[in-house]
Formats: sequence, C-alpha cells, structure tokens
Amino acid sequence: MSLFQLFCTFFYIGLFTIGGGVVALTLMQQTIVAKGIITTEQFYNMVAISESTPGPLGINMATYIGFNLYGVWGGIIATIGQVLPSLIIILIIAHFLKKFNQNRFVKGSLAFLRPITTGLILVPALQIFIYSNVNLPAELKDLLNLDAWKVLFNWTNLSGYLFFVILLFNFKIHPILLILLGALFGIVFC
Repeated sequence: MSLFQLFCTFFYIGLFTIGGGVVALTLMQQTIVAKGIITTEQFYNMVAISESTPGPLGINMATYIGFNLYGVWGGIIATIGQVLPSLIIILIIAHFLKKFNQNRFVKGSLAFLRPITTGLILVPALQIFIYSNVNLPAELKDLLNLDAWKVLFNWTNLSGYLFFVILLFNFKIHPILLILLGALFGIVFC
C-alpha cells in the first residue's frame, strides 16, 4: 500500500463514517485487516491504545495505523484522509443548513440513520469483547465437551472486565483512573 493508497483508504473510511469513530472501526477492519495490511491482533491492540489516548477514536486509529505503516508521514497522511471528508461535508452542510433544516426528507433520513449508527457502534464493541474474552475452540463440536467450557473463556480478561464494570457502575470511579488501573491489570495479568 502506497501513501496515496493509504490516503484514499482513510478518505473512504472518513467519507462513510456516519456516527463517529467507533463506526469507523468496522470500516477499518473491513478495509485494512481483511486485506491483510495489519493483523487482527495488531488491530485490536491499536483499538485499545487509541481508546485510552485523548482525542477522537477514529482519528487516533488513523494516525496510529498510518504511523505503524509509514512513520510520521504515514500518520499525517492517514489523519488528513480521515478528517478531510468530514471537513468538506460540514462546510457544505453549514452553507445550506438554513434551507435544509426543516426539510422532511432530511429529518426522515437522519431518523433512519440513528438505528443504523447504533448497530455500527455495537458490532465492533461486541467484536472487541469477544476477541479479548473468549477463546474459540478449533471445532465447534468441542463445545459439547465439558472440559472445553473451561478453556472457552479467557477467565483472566473476563474477570478483569467484570471487575472494572462493577467499579465503574457501583463505585463511580473516574474513567481516567479506570484506564490506568486497566493498563496496570493488563501489564500484571496478561
């Protein structure tokens, strides 16, 4: 993949990302991981790092993937490719906002996009949860074996996940502290 192809790939991702950076994860996975440019493990590691760094997830991922492939220039090119479509679209919308604001077709299309966006956000969240917490056996028939259930889940990661969910919702611990504790948990136990 050349720098121009990298730019075009992230321009495509930025153009069709409706709903934020989490939606971009699905497109990134389909265009970058599926083509073998980076591995699934690299992708999910990049997601974890991008989510724990400040800034929008989609832009962090673009920067990280570009930097991973081509260094600083790759990070800059991928980031510009990711951001440019949104910038162009926002400028066009701002120009015509007053005309389109009350249009029933615009209202209807935005109402239609809400559930689609929710699904696009849910898919990568579930994929990340399954990838980090479930050890899929080589054959599905192994699931009938009771011993297979002992190794089906990554019990360390799953228990850490449940622990941090309890901390977040029951004790109202600040998310930054949870991120730091999660990193420490990963270093010590994984």
